[in-house]
Amino acid sequence: MNISELFAASSQDAVPIYAVSQATLESALAGPLERHAKWLRAAGFAAGAGKIQLLPGAEGGVAGVVFGVGADDDPFVYAALSSQLPNGTYAFALTPPGVIGTTLALAWAMGAYSFSRYKAQDRAKARPVLAWPGDADKAQATRVAHGLFLARDLVNTPASDMGPAELAQAAEGVARDHGARFSVVEGRALIERNYPMIWAVGAGSPRLPRLIELKWGDDKHPHVTLVGKGVCFDSGGLDIKPSSAMLTMKKDMGGAAAVLGIAHMVMDAKLPIALRVLIPAVENSVSGDAYRPGDVLKSRKGLTVEVGNTDAEGRLVLADALADADAEAPDLLICMATLTGAARVATGFDLPPFFTQDDALAADLMRASQQEADAMWRLPLWRGYRGLIEGTVADLTNNPSSPNAGAITAALFLERFVEKAKAFVHFDIAAWNDRAKPGRPLGGEAQAIRAIFAMLKARYLK
Repeated sequence: MNISELFAASSQDAVPIYAVSQATLESALAGPLERHAKWLRAAGFAAGAGKIQLLPGAEGGVAGVVFGVGADDDPFVYAALSSQLPNGTYAFALTPPGVIGTTLALAWAMGAYSFSRYKAQDRAKARPVLAWPGDADKAQATRVAHGLFLARDLVNTPASDMGPAELAQAAEGVARDHGARFSVVEGRALIERNYPMIWAVGAGSPRLPRLIELKWGDDKHPHVTLVGKGVCFDSGGLDIKPSSAMLTMKKDMGGAAAVLGIAHMVMDAKLPIALRVLIPAVENSVSGDAYRPGDVLKSRKGLTVEVGNTDAEGRLVLADALADADAEAPDLLICMATLTGAARVATGFDLPPFFTQDDALAADLMRASQQEADAMWRLPLWRGYRGLIEGTVADLTNNPSSPNAGAITAALFLERFVEKAKAFVHFDIAAWNDRAKPGRPLGGEAQAIRAIFAMLKARYLK
């Protein structure tokens, strides 16, 4: 989707939008909406969140739009406008106090998003456009929307068209757009280059596994490395999932999609950092070459891992990538993965948990989360559970001895492969909206990336 096509350069002849909250409705009815007050009261308009009331014009057209934002606690409620208004050009004429144009523009774009790759009729559909709000940072709204749409499109694409090779092509496209350096280690070269667990997990599929790498920026700047889980489809391997659990497994590369979205934002904003992106891209399939329960794998770091369950593959491929990333001792190492169902049990689909031992980093992330209305929540890296990931015949197991605290034990497993990074944080994301909300349709989602980008800007863009 071309984001620029969602906006108009001028507000001339635009239909005005009057956005009112429950707290500002009466003052609006006594002010700019005074001549429509009788009509609005007769229609029962009460400024409920997402409610739209069209105002009739003298000649049968639309004279304006009154939009309810409810209690004014969801900045993306405005996304309902671009998904529901009829074709035309619109401009905000009234908003509740404190609402900034950049947020309005981003919400408009988010509401217009649809995954239409396989629907010819949807691709041809005309859309309403918004005149840029006067105080909007056009570049910021556009880069963030582009990063979100990039990640959503990657997650929403069926695994038949988004395997390890296609994910590598998408990453190469991002690198090319920004002049970044790009490389791939593919197939048996993974063994030669010492990425044994990436190879082991992907060996069961005819779609060769690979490690994707992107580098950008001045090496003299602070080093920030993003590692994203790229399991393009997860059957569970020999410990195969039930069919119902496979239905959304195209999203198991959501961590990879998320870090590519962040990478776009960082490079587009030209943040003064040395950026590195690592994506272990595999398909976890069943074949005679698939790795088995009971196998012992040697990792890039040298630690051995006993395979207790082949459906806990994400932490294995990430471990090799994290060991590689950690060897450079980056200033900040961020890991993003659709790692555990336990995280969804703990915090649901809306609230991705993150894990770090760095209190200052956690505070920066929570501040950015609130600022950007991009939900996340810190869970503990409780060292008391470390014994649960110790192996019986190997150093570690990918299948902890207790079914409890699964998101924490998975994070502790990853932490064992990080020693030199100055700060490390792991996000256990769903990469999926399980129900539709304004600007957040059912399907693939780029969780936490707006907040992470805001945190990076605050830390490094002085």
